[in-house]
Amino acid sequence: MIARYDDLFVPDGDDARRWAEQELANPKYADAKPTWFDLVARDVGRFLADLFSSDNGANIGPSALIIVTVLIAAALIAALVIWGRPRGSRAVRRARADLLGESDDRTAAQLRSDSERSARAGDWSTATILRYRAIARSLVERDLIDPAPGATAQSIARDAGSVFTDEASAVRRAAEAFDDVRYLGHAATAESYQELAATDERLRARRLEAVPT
Repeated sequence: MIARYDDLFVPDGDDARRWAEQELANPKYADAKPTWFDLVARDVGRFLADLFSSDNGANIGPSALIIVTVLIAAALIAALVIWGRPRGSRAVRRARADLLGESDDRTAAQLRSDSERSARAGDWSTATILRYRAIARSLVERDLIDPAPGATAQSIARDAGSVFTDEASAVRRAAEAFDDVRYLGHAATAESYQELAATDERLRARRLEAVPT
């Protein structure tokens, strides 16, 4: 039951608990939960901190501390070998993933620089391909989009457009320019490349807090 005080609704215990359960069922909270490896690493760190405290260190002795430390280090190394590293930032993990059909470990800054080099040489088609890759990689590095493996230029444009709603049309045109050159074999022009580059620069300059909601 909900009690009413003037215009303020105050939930009773049952309603508050139900609302909290509904909110915590949101997948975003599950994604943020630490993995078992994160929890183990945290507990080991606390154990070592306690172990090497002045009181415990004096009671155990230096030889025993060295032996325990070596054993724990060996166990952690074995866990890393068997199960891999604990999860890190999604952006860091995805930054080295395949992008737009190719395995390319260049950063957005490197792709942008290479595209400008091609543009100065008059190779507008290569510049276009690299510049759109720079847009996609930049959005991934900033953790603004999370493209699925094998994501197309158009799907990345849709994801970007949902973040930068006022740039949705420009990003879609950039994806079309990429597809025209990469898959249809059409030659890019200086004008089409400059439009794509301008889109990249606008997105690059935007802060997340400045994105319309």
